[in-house]
Amino acid sequence: MAPAVAGGGGGGRRNNEGVAANGNAAPCVCGFPVCACTGAAAVASAASSADMDIVAAGQIGAVNDESWVAVDLSDSDDVSGGGAAGEVQGALDDRPVFRTEKIKGVLLHPYRVLIFVRLIAFTLFVIWRIEHKNPDAMWLWVTSIAGEFWFGFSWLLDQLPKLNPINRVPDLAVLRRRFDHADGTSSLPGLDVFVTTADPIKEPILSTANSILSILAADYPVDRNTCYLSDDSGMLLTYEAMAEAAKFATLWVPFCRKHAIEPRGPESYFELKSHPYMGRAQEEFVNDRRRVRKEYDDFKARINGLEHDIKQRSDSYNAAAGVKDGEPRATWMADGSQWEGTWIEPSENHRKGDHAGIVLVLLNHPSHSRQLGPPASADNPLDFSGVDVRLPMLVYVSREKRPGCNHQKKAGAMNALTRASAVLSNSPFILNLDCDHYINNSQALRAGICFMLGRDSDTVAFVQFPQRFEGVDPTDLYANHNRIFFDGTLRALDGLQGPIYVGTGCLFRRITLYGFEPPRINVGGPCFPSLGGMFAKNRYQKPGLEMTKPGAKPVAPPAMATVAKGKHGFLPMPKKAYGKSDAFADTIPRASHPSPYAAEAVVAADEASIAEAVMVTAAAYEKKTGWGSDIGWVYGTVTEDVVTGYRMHIKGWRSRYCSIYPHAFIGTAPINLTERLFQVLRWSTGSLEIFFSRNNPLFGSTFLHPLQRVAYINITTYPFTALFLIFYTTVPALSFVTGHFIVQRPTTMFYVYLAIVLGTLLILAVLEVKWAGVTVFEWFRNGQFWMTASCSAYLAAVLQVVTKVVFRRDISFKLTSKLPAGDEKKDPYADLYVVRWTWLMITPIIIILVNIIGSAVAFAKVLDGEWTHWLKVAGGVFFNFWVLFHLYPFAKGILGKHGKTPVVVLVWWAFTFVITAVLYINIPHIHGPGRHGAASPSHGHHSAHGTKKYDFTYGWP
Repeated sequence: MAPAVAGGGGGGRRNNEGVAANGNAAPCVCGFPVCACTGAAAVASAASSADMDIVAAGQIGAVNDESWVAVDLSDSDDVSGGGAAGEVQGALDDRPVFRTEKIKGVLLHPYRVLIFVRLIAFTLFVIWRIEHKNPDAMWLWVTSIAGEFWFGFSWLLDQLPKLNPINRVPDLAVLRRRFDHADGTSSLPGLDVFVTTADPIKEPILSTANSILSILAADYPVDRNTCYLSDDSGMLLTYEAMAEAAKFATLWVPFCRKHAIEPRGPESYFELKSHPYMGRAQEEFVNDRRRVRKEYDDFKARINGLEHDIKQRSDSYNAAAGVKDGEPRATWMADGSQWEGTWIEPSENHRKGDHAGIVLVLLNHPSHSRQLGPPASADNPLDFSGVDVRLPMLVYVSREKRPGCNHQKKAGAMNALTRASAVLSNSPFILNLDCDHYINNSQALRAGICFMLGRDSDTVAFVQFPQRFEGVDPTDLYANHNRIFFDGTLRALDGLQGPIYVGTGCLFRRITLYGFEPPRINVGGPCFPSLGGMFAKNRYQKPGLEMTKPGAKPVAPPAMATVAKGKHGFLPMPKKAYGKSDAFADTIPRASHPSPYAAEAVVAADEASIAEAVMVTAAAYEKKTGWGSDIGWVYGTVTEDVVTGYRMHIKGWRSRYCSIYPHAFIGTAPINLTERLFQVLRWSTGSLEIFFSRNNPLFGSTFLHPLQRVAYINITTYPFTALFLIFYTTVPALSFVTGHFIVQRPTTMFYVYLAIVLGTLLILAVLEVKWAGVTVFEWFRNGQFWMTASCSAYLAAVLQVVTKVVFRRDISFKLTSKLPAGDEKKDPYADLYVVRWTWLMITPIIIILVNIIGSAVAFAKVLDGEWTHWLKVAGGVFFNFWVLFHLYPFAKGILGKHGKTPVVVLVWWAFTFVITAVLYINIPHIHGPGRHGAASPSHGHHSAHGTKKYDFTYGWP
């Protein structure tokens, strides 16, 4: 828990530094409008706002509120004021921009106790296993002990970081009060939004256009919001689609502002069956919506016809130019100029991986003052006379690519966008989104900024939003939502040093990408405040961060030469580490917020700045620089997101988790089994690459929170589980055939320890789903897909990374296709039943067959009289069916369209089971003499007739 805010007291006193005498918020001397210097009454009012889940311009609320309680950081519960109106006004002035909630003690304390109870029970269980060896199969005993050690270790790695889950809820009413002005302007910091795409075919261009439109329509100051699209394909199709989106935005964005449309992605909005109205012109809404819907249908038709139009236009221009067969055929833009990127018919210097850099400004910087639209007329049937019609800046970027250069995939594209945006807009904050993600909640950008401007937020490097998806089948067959990870693990990490960076939907502080260190370092957090004091450190030597020092007085921006400090002047690293662009290097000290170098006004992008942006995205720009190692997104792994966040955490930076409702961003998930497995393969391979690199969390700095280190070790080692899980999903079933079991003679204490271990696991799961706000069904579904992924993608990841480490071979992955393969008109989930066979499916299929055959053999031996203690066989058979239950979604997926009927899966399993049992009973040489002859030479006794009969004691498999 954070320390109490100084300056509080009884009798309704206020901190004079935090609130002016007239009741309005006075700027703090630290330079932040909202900061840790705010009066104590601010925190007291946070508890009173715990029930305010719906604010004036968007619904922002906590998930599962009954499980959380506001954290009281002050000694005073009273808020003064002259009457009811004064109390409300004062509370709004003093309230922090976000409130912190901790889990209720009735859930948290049993949760913590059960973790240690299970740890003790598991330790006793393992001790029992070590003491009771299996002399008939020592290899089986040794391997099983190693597996149990690993399962216990991995469980501990996953559980320890969840000891202190907290929840943070942004307060948008306070943010508006602090930063928005009556004249329609705002003092919120600038925000650059990065959208990346690599293939307009696999990543449908209409989805990208919807993402761009939702960003342009977001509720954020227009002159402080800039959108950048990175197109790694370099195709004209993407650019012209964005040009069409920019034209449609002149209608869509004012329509959203006038009628408070939610969500602001047009495709998702028009698919809604009901449209709850939140605007102020309801009588005009029906006609306006009908008009905009018609224009959107025309817009989609133009987007879908672009590929044909571009080809037809290019053929026409090439014919007019007299291009002969065999000569390069250029791709032509609408203005009659040749496209500098990839051509439809690839040619030298105009193909994927070999084309010039392109930076084109589709929408330039808007003015700072509001611009109201025209009233309704014959040419303009929509009345925008009271609506601000300005649009945010929109820039198309396609970095230069040349043969022989390693372009570093998405990480390289993000670093190129970072440099290009610095010379064009240089906003202090950056939000990255995938091209299939759109802004579902128009307040999402403001919600994320709350965590960057709140108390002690100058040490926050990034804010991670959970990933939400649409188009997922109602049963979420392959656990695409993954809410156990997002709402459980990441929310719990927020109580430590912060959540892990997991890709799309992350808001960054720009200077953290440049290698700056935080102004203060305290890794203790709410869990270990005394431990944090051991590593606490103040750092204020960076000019870009000077104004974050408590007690510092604002000063006029001095000349750059007079404030250069440190070994490398105003930069944290040598200037050559950032590249050869002086213009880019000059933007670095201006990237902090607030900054002594901040410009009073943003100028429109001119030819010189655009040319500079093209230069910093050149293919050779990063040679002999720190990009990809110490600066920007980190190279060397396919999970550049995790390792980039890790590099920030080991410097002492913190992160925050922001989960709001309605969900901030929504994307498209691969619901096809093959694409889902390849997606998990890419993630797990990247995790192992981090483990075998210099970024191994075992060797991170002492500024990394101890439990944060545990979380990173878990995220980089979890694929190793496949090695032991495959053993445990096959050997117990084969034991029915061989007669050698993992535990040969279990005792009463064995069952007691096992019952405690399994019972505490189930109770912990119930408590976790309670405070995480997920359902028990989602927990079970997550466990089912974990089994599928472990037996397929995790195993493949281990083999690939071992090959890479031993033979020094690079690993390549194909782009995950978001293009549906099924007939979505007849069935929206048609792609779920499309079977694309891959080698990743082999291992799960073998495991299914082994467990069915093993259970059938056990059943046949009982029927044949070979085994008499059938009740003890039931434990092993139950374990086999537990494995089959977890692989049920996989079995349903590989059956394709037949898998729509779950009975078919059960019928196939039963058929295989019966056939195996019948064959075993009726083929003598398989099972031996059976009930009519001698059985196993060991573990038997003589029957009344003098015949040795097999009688075994079954152990837990």
